[in-house]
This record gives sequence, C-alpha cells and structure tokens, in this order.
Amino acid sequence: MAKVLVITPVKNSITTTLDTARAIAQSDVSVKHVIFNDFSTEDTKIELTRNKDKIGYELIHLEELTDHPSPNYKLVLQMAQKMALESKLPLLVIESDVVIKPDTISRLLNHQSKHTQSGLTGSVTVDEVGEVNFPYLKFKGRKEEEIKTKRSLSFCCTLFSLDFLKSFDFTGLDDAKDWYDTFISTKSWEYGFENYVLLNAPVWHRPHASRPWKQLKYKNPLKYYFLKFWKGLDKI
Repeated sequence: MAKVLVITPVKNSITTTLDTARAIAQSDVSVKHVIFNDFSTEDTKIELTRNKDKIGYELIHLEELTDHPSPNYKLVLQMAQKMALESKLPLLVIESDVVIKPDTISRLLNHQSKHTQSGLTGSVTVDEVGEVNFPYLKFKGRKEEEIKTKRSLSFCCTLFSLDFLKSFDFTGLDDAKDWYDTFISTKSWEYGFENYVLLNAPVWHRPHASRPWKQLKYKNPLKYYFLKFWKGLDKI
C-alpha cells in the first residue's frame, strides 16, 4: 500500500525525467507516482508513454484537460491536492531535474511523523559531487541534520503533510503566478505549521534541466531578466 503520493511535473527533458522516475521506483517505501506531462513535445510524450509500465508510474497529459499554455503548476498542484486528500496520503513533489536516493522518501516521512506540526519538509539539494547547490545555497555550510526555517522552501523535493493539505485550499492560488514555492511556504507557517529542510536527506539536483532558458539567470542575467519581466516568464 502506498505511503505517499509522489508527483512530477514534466516539460520535455526526457532523459532527466526518466532518471527521476527510475529513482522514485527504487524507493524503499511504496509510493504512488504520477507524472503530469505539461505540453511536452510529441517525442517526449511517446517516451513517457513507452516507459510508463516498465518503470511504474501513472501518466496524465495536461493537454487533454486544458488549453492553458505551459507552465500549468497551479493545475498540477490542485489536482495533486485532490488526489492526496481522496487517498488520505501526504503529497511529495519531486521535480524532473532531481534524483533521489532509495531512503530519501522514508527519511522525509519519518521526520514528518515525528514532527506533527510540520507543513512542508524539503530535502536539501546537492550537485553531482555532493555540494549544496541552487536553490538551497542559503544553507550551504550548515552542519545540522535538519533546519526549521521560515525562509522559502523549493519544491525540488518537498513533502506536504496531510494536515497542511487539509488546511489550505490550493484552488485559491493566484492565476498571475507560474510558481508557488514561496507563496505556499509562507502559507504553511501562516497557518501555524513548521517548515523544515533536511540536510541528512540530500538529493541530486540539475537546476532548470527541463526549462533550459532559465540557465540564462547565471550565464546571461540581462537576457534572463528581459525575458522574465518583459515577456512575463517565470512569475513567482
């Protein structure tokens, strides 16, 4: 029986997506894994379908549900919240540029079970050699096993407690935003919950692998901020 609902929003980047899915399938706890295909190319759609039964995930094509252009994170979160509440399971977002370890999910679940006021519990992100990387550079150099924080958590690999899902309705998320990491992190502690980042449950993160234009933030920041503000992309 599944212990957690795991979701992965996907926009192309099929190689990293399948790496993510395979790692989730090797978890030491039983999970229900759902991939939300957010208007990927036809080649990606074919590969996601072909590997579905082989790896073991459910697949939802958002193009069959909406004509709203990608990104559709709001719709994904709303659907995932409904699924989690109906299944009475906590919700774990693992994005398609993240590779977890076999014990990552069990560590997150065990921590949450011991911290009954937890709202969001995230895994710290690291690079291929184990150094803390984006978006958790703010915690680089910290030595604790866990950090309770009011700073924003990223949804790279983040567990939403069932109690928090029952308390805050995602149908009210702002249509003007593309991403909700900061907003939902804030809502968690506003509703009386605690947010944690686990440094003892690191995950490998390849930043923005699914949306390579966002690499411009580091390589060509002027062009990135032009696209962000003048083209209205990456609204948080």
